[in-house]
Amino acid sequence: MSPAVSISFPVEGMTCASCVRRVEQAIAAVPGVVSANVNLATERADVSLDVQAGDAGSVVAAIRSAGYEVRSDMFEIEVRGMTCASCVRRVEQAIVAVAGVSSASVNLATERASVTAVAGTDLSSIEAAVRKAGYEPARVGAAEDAGDIRAKEKEREYARLKRDLAIAAILTLPVFAVEMGSHLVPAIHMFVMDTIGEWQSRVLQFVLVTAVLFGPGLRFFRKGVPALLRLAPDMNSLVVVGTSAAYAYSVVATFWPAVLPAGTANVYYEAASVIVTLILLGRLLEARAKGRTSEAIKRLVGLQPKTARVEREGQTVDIDLGAVIVGDRVEVRPGERIPVDGTVLSGASFVDESMITGEPVPVEKADGAFVTGGTINGNGSFTYRAEKVGADTMLAQIIKLVETAQGGKLPIQAAVDRVTQWFVPAVMAAAAATFLVWLFFGPDPALAFALVNAVAVLIIACPCAMGLATPTSIMVGTGRAAEIGVLFRKGEALQTLRDADVVALDKTGTLTEGRPELTDLVVAEGFDRAEVLALVAAVESRSEHPIAAAIVAAADREDLERLVPKGFEAVPGYGAQASVAGRAVAVGADRFMARLGLDIVAFASDAERLGREGKSPLYAAVDGRLAAMVAVADPVKPSSAAAVRALHKMGLRVAMITGDNKRTADAIAAQLGIDEVVAEVLPEGKVDAVKRLREGGRNVAFVGDGINDAPALAEADTGLAVGTGTDVAIESADVVLMSGNLMGVVNAIAISKSTIANIRQNLFWAFGYNVVLIPVAAGALYPFTGILLSPVLAAGAMALSSVFVLGNALRLRLFEPPFAEGAPNGTGHRTGARAALTGVETRT
Repeated sequence: MSPAVSISFPVEGMTCASCVRRVEQAIAAVPGVVSANVNLATERADVSLDVQAGDAGSVVAAIRSAGYEVRSDMFEIEVRGMTCASCVRRVEQAIVAVAGVSSASVNLATERASVTAVAGTDLSSIEAAVRKAGYEPARVGAAEDAGDIRAKEKEREYARLKRDLAIAAILTLPVFAVEMGSHLVPAIHMFVMDTIGEWQSRVLQFVLVTAVLFGPGLRFFRKGVPALLRLAPDMNSLVVVGTSAAYAYSVVATFWPAVLPAGTANVYYEAASVIVTLILLGRLLEARAKGRTSEAIKRLVGLQPKTARVEREGQTVDIDLGAVIVGDRVEVRPGERIPVDGTVLSGASFVDESMITGEPVPVEKADGAFVTGGTINGNGSFTYRAEKVGADTMLAQIIKLVETAQGGKLPIQAAVDRVTQWFVPAVMAAAAATFLVWLFFGPDPALAFALVNAVAVLIIACPCAMGLATPTSIMVGTGRAAEIGVLFRKGEALQTLRDADVVALDKTGTLTEGRPELTDLVVAEGFDRAEVLALVAAVESRSEHPIAAAIVAAADREDLERLVPKGFEAVPGYGAQASVAGRAVAVGADRFMARLGLDIVAFASDAERLGREGKSPLYAAVDGRLAAMVAVADPVKPSSAAAVRALHKMGLRVAMITGDNKRTADAIAAQLGIDEVVAEVLPEGKVDAVKRLREGGRNVAFVGDGINDAPALAEADTGLAVGTGTDVAIESADVVLMSGNLMGVVNAIAISKSTIANIRQNLFWAFGYNVVLIPVAAGALYPFTGILLSPVLAAGAMALSSVFVLGNALRLRLFEPPFAEGAPNGTGHRTGARAALTGVETRT
């Protein structure tokens, strides 16, 4: 057994000695646990763990399965120096091996590691593990600072690649011309023999190629050799072994030809040199394409102004955006971008909020209005109070969420990771086997054939393409989605949304405007209409439900006296009650009246009529008597019917889940063409409704906007929150739709399908390329066609494979949403890609 490490897990939820025993037993059952000591007073579990046999993640899972919680920290670190999928796997394994780390996900495209560790885990130990694995870690700072730093580093790396490629090309050209020209053009061969001489030509090639390998090509040796020594070869190792074999063989053929079998003293300098040059070219193109995959984030960051004009000590001064604090009075002049989020104190203007809602019409802002950082002020000017600054602003949160989604891994990536774990060692084994087969069974000169084909196998293998296939598509896809108003909070939602069979929609605020209006008030005999409306409005004035707001607004329009309720009590799923002017008033659904023992049969015919009209009937009781029936209608959003039709065209079934009575729900469903209706459900019933819709193995996407939608959003395979909804709903969702336009659902599904299709194309190319061309490089076609693949052509093919994958991913930037925002019927003009979005709006 390897030495055990001690890890302290902070455990929450323990209340007694039996809890301690239960946690200890759960931990002791985990493989690799040597001992466990749980302390109730400190709420910690001190565990001695053999990390070769177990891991911290298993201990955390065991504690949670016992019914307790372990506090965890989630953070990101940058990892520099990764070049292929095997690097990703190696970094993940190194981080997970650190005591206290539960999980790690490394993304080659973003060059970041997302780490989940037990609270208190030392970040420096994780950084040390990354360095030991042969890579360089860096801590992620503030979004804008980190972005600037990364951009500058990428620019420097790109400049170095350009310089090295230029040097390598200049030094390689004469080698290529002399060696390959001599093979292809007899006149060139005679010229070299007559003017330079064969041996002198080889010495010249030796000098030039040595400069290439240990000049521009030194980057491969710096990474590849240590990886070989650690018995953990990567892409750089393949390049090092391949070029070194060709170079070393050529050096022996140049200076000690007698040690080689007769007829085999050939040189392959041009292969080693051209391989380095072509791979540098591939890296340069790859770096350029990688930079373009993150342009969506760059555009989002670019929306943040660098400075803000604030009042300090009685003076108005321009300060850096990072120096703005909550409570600052910020001045905004005509045409400026609003620096941070806040509430208008004085002045007025119209603000272009298309980056938030997609609506082209500017929104009026006056005293008390909420303004969002990054939006553009019109011709007016105003002063506002800064309320959210730095990482708390809406735009900063969106940037963070998009980066998180871009760094995520899809379920489809799991299979890729399993393959890439063994890919490079398998390629080296295949190269060794190729060398031996050609050496013992190949034609003369067997040694030369064996060397060339083994080098071709090493060089043509491309784990880079396999490693980039998924993350680059995710980066571009989620970035493009952000530009069209669809925010994927979790990268895996790209795959689950694509697989949706049923789209379930909440009614109020999702299918409808969420701003109902009072349309009918039918009063029972013996009651006065104005008096009943005033009493009902008094009760509803304490409720935040949209229907309550409609009733209060109706009373205000009729200038009725505002009465003050006492003892207000909300009864979730039923209604509300209070004492108003000494009278007991209850307002709610028919089930509330039944609960109170009141018979609503007197209003049966009116209720049926109103239900057919799509109106929601409520009832009011005063002093224990049924007093009135209230009818409220919530207008259907203009985009709802078109969105339902579009979802049907995609082959999806559409369901509606609502707490409304069945008659009203059926009326709206018939109006919109909805397939399935689940009505009269309490908030907790929406979760059961989602589960029922999932029966038969169907994948369910749920769309909602309210607090009561949060459990259903979390339960669904994919939860989509309308961006104009509550923070709780948005936090529970996997996808956020920026505006209330349901066309966003269609656009989200469309880009999900396009992104997954793009990933599958990339994976097909990456795996197919290797499966087909590695045998070709090994000489599989030679017995039938006499064709062998030159190491030079292999290097070119390898370089192009990564560029192809990146280029294919970049096609997602051209994705056009089926429906442009602001075109309710799906046929309006296209507004173009918005430069930013928001998804964490606080309602004001």
